[in-house]
Amino acid sequence: FLETTSQLSAEYEKVMCYAYMREHEDTKDTKRQHMAKKMDPLGQTYGEKLSFFSNELLAIDENVLTSYYEENERLRFYKASLDQTLREKEHILTPEKEEVLAKTSRLFNAGKVFDKLDDTDIAFDPILKEDGTEIPLTHGTYGQYIHDPDRSIRKQAFENLYRSYEQFKNTYAAIYDANLNEDVFSSDIRNYPSSLHQALFSDNVSVDVYNNLIDRVKANASTMHRYVALRKKMMGLDELHMYDMYAPLVPEATQELTYEQAYDTMKEGLAVLGDEYINLLEEARTGGWIDVYETDGKASGAYAWGPYGVHPYVLLNHRKDMNSMFTLAHEMGHAMHSHFSDRENPKLYAQYVIFVAEVASTVNEVLLMHHLLNKTKDKTLKMSLINEFLEKFKSTLFRQTMFAEFEKITHEKVENDEPMTADAFSEVYYQLNKEYYGDALVHDEQIRLEWARISHFYRSFYVYQYATGFSAAIAIADRILKEGQPAVDDYLAFLQSGGRDYPIELLKIAG
Repeated sequence: FLETTSQLSAEYEKVMCYAYMREHEDTKDTKRQHMAKKMDPLGQTYGEKLSFFSNELLAIDENVLTSYYEENERLRFYKASLDQTLREKEHILTPEKEEVLAKTSRLFNAGKVFDKLDDTDIAFDPILKEDGTEIPLTHGTYGQYIHDPDRSIRKQAFENLYRSYEQFKNTYAAIYDANLNEDVFSSDIRNYPSSLHQALFSDNVSVDVYNNLIDRVKANASTMHRYVALRKKMMGLDELHMYDMYAPLVPEATQELTYEQAYDTMKEGLAVLGDEYINLLEEARTGGWIDVYETDGKASGAYAWGPYGVHPYVLLNHRKDMNSMFTLAHEMGHAMHSHFSDRENPKLYAQYVIFVAEVASTVNEVLLMHHLLNKTKDKTLKMSLINEFLEKFKSTLFRQTMFAEFEKITHEKVENDEPMTADAFSEVYYQLNKEYYGDALVHDEQIRLEWARISHFYRSFYVYQYATGFSAAIAIADRILKEGQPAVDDYLAFLQSGGRDYPIELLKIAG
């Protein structure tokens, strides 16, 4: 059974990746859309057909299962995978209760309600330019306008966005409260100490890791406070507002880079990882791994993906700028991680989890950043690079940890039967904003409502992994640059480890 389902899983993965990546080449092609849409129901049917297995496995007496391993060498290969399922034994209910839970899961749809409200129903007043023309404000354009050098554009974008959230704040609060109660109900009925314990259980991550992240980042919040004060000084403002936090801090260093120049520069920056790594990067460039340029109908953004047994595929929408070069380095980090994992492990143990997924991509970015900082003699470019690096710490380490603490506090309040309203959520968020960003900033009242627009809160206790992964990557890159080959060897061993152990243990391989 295990061998057959492993083969089926590999076949399904190939078909799924093919269908979706063909669609991503041209999302306007209806034939490709049709192929991709067939995959989700097929995957659901496949999952339903196999759902009986975990309950039957858990019903086997432990001594009997041990005797099976002793009798059958082929079965011993699957022991580590089966042990993961057996860890859940104390949290699996009777078949009758599991059936009821499965049926009631359709009622748990707070995330879908949020998506419908946030993607479809909420609208924002347009921004009025100095010449009297109006420009539309949407979720997509907000990210553009909040970075605009024109302060009046930033201010209007900020105020107009949150004016709409203010109108719907009680609805957003009700939806998020429902999401919290779903988590608390699930953890309670499955006998976990808390919803946080349940969320971390599958990766075997201790709650101490989550709490230590928050404690250590907050203990070093003065570093963030210094950066905010520096931003205020460099921008020459009497008052630094929340809508100034994403404005350009230094003149943009415009440096046009062709794809070939970007690739060569990336290889220079990653040369410290050794000949095999660099040769693989060249194989990827010439071997059809990468879809480089934007074309009509092509999916936006960037990713690295692919089925086991085939080299990774990388989708880019490359432009001739510095940001695209860092995106290239990021996605090639994912691709190399997947390549090494697949090459060194059987399929069952090749897939790594989210907790370590952003490590390799960020290590590439950090090594490239240090290379550019050491190489450039242009003062403006160096200032721009340093600020870009600082912004990554701000957004990935400090901000995501603040989100993680907000999730922890709000879940605990619901677990303690405290009534949660829009004002209650807003007060928690506002106090955290003050603690993380410090006194050099005017904490505008509108920022109280930022919690209402964070879609990641509907994947509970997920965002902390951005901060832990970033921290691990910074530490690994620093070690590589300081210690050389021994650190490189450990890092490559980590890339080759796939998912054959729990993520904390995998990171220990890298030192």
